[in-house]
Amino acid sequence: MKVILLKDVKKQGKKDDIIDVADGYANNFLIKNGLAVALTNTSKKILNNQIETRKNEEDALVKEMEELKKKILSLKFEFKVKTGNMDKVFGNVSSKQIADYINGLGYKIDKKQVHINYPLDTLGRHMVEIELHKKVKFNIYVNLVK
Repeated sequence: MKVILLKDVKKQGKKDDIIDVADGYANNFLIKNGLAVALTNTSKKILNNQIETRKNEEDALVKEMEELKKKILSLKFEFKVKTGNMDKVFGNVSSKQIADYINGLGYKIDKKQVHINYPLDTLGRHMVEIELHKKVKFNIYVNLVK
């Protein structure tokens, strides 16, 4: 019996996969527990519509993130930090501080989207990666000054 998976099923397949399984397994486990539906012309059309809708939503989200990327790249990131002797910075600049700075300018970003590869604890320019979406990654430069 051919079924369309509604959720990921271990050792069977991922969501939206069409698989061929034994009739008893399909009826008594997959369909009964809401993990799959029987493959019919109607269910196939519904699946195709759902996939198309998700793809359109994903494309719209990527386009929106690209616009946000352009706005963020136009910003200048400069943080005033306290320093000790020989210009050693007290503490460091965190991803939360960078995200708060961007949010303070009216753009919505989460601190988990800011990836710092090394501690920002020296004066000067540092490269920081921003990942707004899997498909939208870019680097910004953060300048630390006295």
